[in-house]
Amino acid sequence: MPDFAIKSKNIVTPTGIRPGVVRIEGGRIAAVLPENEPLDVPVTDVGTRALLPGLIDPHVHLNEPGRDWEGFDTGTRAALAGGLTTLVDMPLNSSPVTTSVAAFEQKLAATAGQLHVNCGFWGGIVPGNAAEVEPLMARGVLGFKAFLTHSGIDEFPNASEADLRAVMPILARHGRPLLVHCELSQDDDSWKQGNKQSYPNYLASRPKRWEDEAVALMIRLCRETGCPVHIVHLSSADSLAQIAAAKAEGLPLTVETGQHYLYFCAEDLPDARTSYKCAPPIRERANNELLWQALQAGLIDFVATDHSPAPPALKQLDSGDFTTAWGGIASLQLALPALWTPARQRGATLPDLARWLSENPARLIGQAGRKGRIQAGYDADLLVLDANAAFTVREDQLQHRHKVSPYVGETLHGVVEQTYLAGRLAWQRPEFVQLNQGRLITR
Repeated sequence: MPDFAIKSKNIVTPTGIRPGVVRIEGGRIAAVLPENEPLDVPVTDVGTRALLPGLIDPHVHLNEPGRDWEGFDTGTRAALAGGLTTLVDMPLNSSPVTTSVAAFEQKLAATAGQLHVNCGFWGGIVPGNAAEVEPLMARGVLGFKAFLTHSGIDEFPNASEADLRAVMPILARHGRPLLVHCELSQDDDSWKQGNKQSYPNYLASRPKRWEDEAVALMIRLCRETGCPVHIVHLSSADSLAQIAAAKAEGLPLTVETGQHYLYFCAEDLPDARTSYKCAPPIRERANNELLWQALQAGLIDFVATDHSPAPPALKQLDSGDFTTAWGGIASLQLALPALWTPARQRGATLPDLARWLSENPARLIGQAGRKGRIQAGYDADLLVLDANAAFTVREDQLQHRHKVSPYVGETLHGVVEQTYLAGRLAWQRPEFVQLNQGRLITR
């Protein structure tokens, strides 16, 4: 691959925004140079458009093999168009679920000829599979995911405290993270007898205390075992105080929230619009404002989409029935603008965006020395952004297999003009330039 350079007035580096030239050699960043530096290689000048590290999303449901809800081809196309260069696939929505080495081999085989961005994998923790943990790590999974409530997939039952105690010391020895869906639910389906199209009714069915109690449990187990714990898709601001105390104590605890918890508010959601259904649910404005404050203060480490698509029939679009609709939001391609649009209104900067969507996720997946920064020695996974441009989301723009998304019709800011994967131009809006350039990410 020939060496070249990208010139920009707005290069987003770990020390701030600067004009300059990023020299790329062999798919990696060789140097970040002053903008007037003489060069002996071709230069692509993107003008005032910003140059950022490629985005990393460690919470994506690609659902392959075995389900037609998304797929490696369509999911990684959507990622590439959205400036994402590395994804990590969740273990529960494929068939078989990724809870054994044999199942993981099937998933790896399903990626052949379909990876348009880099992709890593989480293994799953379910009752009785503790003996698979070390073999799965040896085969290459980056860490493990567990649910404390029903996952929605019968083949992926929730783990008990005893199940977690069996595996967390193993993960602690290897320094691998345990990702946890934190809801300790109660068996009460009485809400299903009320108005099935009511969003407030659905919201009340998954109260914040479910999350708060689950987070408290994971902090306690984190303290006892030393296992790195990562709280996925935090929606309850009531958990922030105990998270702050745990971090102050020095526990290996990290936290993500989702774009939808920062963009939408429960007060604005109409009844019967099941495209908004997710678990935990989108909560009230006052709650979500506290999530924003925690993100900007660094208490919440980063933002991930929890891209969880489903066919329209499973989302119950026609009936508007929240009691039976699949809970999940499709948003992978919109990861950047869905966050940047409200962030810029709160005074956030592009370096904040790079930290929330690139640098900090890279740490979770064990790629902190290689991905997530524009810095010499790092992979040349990059995106070119018109940060001020706005667009209205249309279904025909989305590369996801199914176009169901609550963002359709929303006007967002931040247009990804180009995406580079290991120094190769792969996306030039509105077209794909090179496909099948993604690599498997392992530890």
